[in-house]
Amino acid sequence: MRKYNVAILGATGVVGQQMLKCLDEQDFPVGNIKLLASARSAGKTVKFQDTDIAIEEARDEAFDGVDIVLGAAENDIAQRFIPVAREKGCVTVDNSSAYRLDPDVPLVVPEINPEDIAKHKGIIANPNCATIIGLVPVFPLHKAAGVKRIIASTYQAASGAGINGLRELEDQIGRFGRGEEMSDPKAFAYQLAFNLIPQIGGFDENGYTSEEMKMQNEGRKIMHVPELRVNCTCIRVPVMRSHSESITIELENKLTPDEARAILATAPGVKLVDDPAAQQYPMPLDTTDQDLIFVGRIREDISAADGTYGLTLWCAGDQIRKGAATNAVQIAKLLTV
Repeated sequence: MRKYNVAILGATGVVGQQMLKCLDEQDFPVGNIKLLASARSAGKTVKFQDTDIAIEEARDEAFDGVDIVLGAAENDIAQRFIPVAREKGCVTVDNSSAYRLDPDVPLVVPEINPEDIAKHKGIIANPNCATIIGLVPVFPLHKAAGVKRIIASTYQAASGAGINGLRELEDQIGRFGRGEEMSDPKAFAYQLAFNLIPQIGGFDENGYTSEEMKMQNEGRKIMHVPELRVNCTCIRVPVMRSHSESITIELENKLTPDEARAILATAPGVKLVDDPAAQQYPMPLDTTDQDLIFVGRIREDISAADGTYGLTLWCAGDQIRKGAATNAVQIAKLLTV
């Protein structure tokens, strides 16, 4: 089997670290691996498959001899180095938002549109974490009955803001337990512990945040439904890991809750957890550190207008894994087939 030289750009962040684990878990055919980060991290070592790998500073020459780059850096770093990687013949699977809506860059969820990978010109974009978590269960229902509209509320964990978000929430909870005063928030606009913050990203002229528009703009591209309408509200919640979403879909054709359950029971990337009588439904704790999107609370939309069809569901998934690192490694693995 051919082996591929891989670089992780942003290797010291939460997503970059998870990408390294996913490469091992998915038996990715790794030849050499480079871990690229800022100059302050250079020289530190990280273990991969019983070998200590030294972190290198991200520089143009670091991409020499690399086949596949996994991007886990912020937009400015992605825009600085990914064009360089492409010039050197690398294919980058990028987790930043820098290239997601570029018409020349495929935006891929392997369970939905793996065929788009073949259209790449050196860059493949990884979608937003909340988009992935919501669309993995919605897409099988779309194939069955045609989704015209989505109304969603997302409940997004602290780790969605990276390691600083996790540390800040941990610190706040610890301070509360010790009876200490809360420190001024830095990762978030307000204290997150014991609170909800109904803003992720900046607001546009219509009052929607940048995070909220991703579900519509990215969903249209991934599902190849340019007329898809989405109304989304994104909320940061005091959960360490795994995003949850309440989703109502308007359908072109009638689909009963039982029919939806039957579809989702065998859908790729989905685990059906839907037995309210036994108090069985998706929760962040249950979905943490694994790759399936749990879906449940499937029910008819009783507010749907006469002559229209709708379903409501609740889903949860680990946004560091399937919402970011795992999805990227799945895409990269398809490049090796």
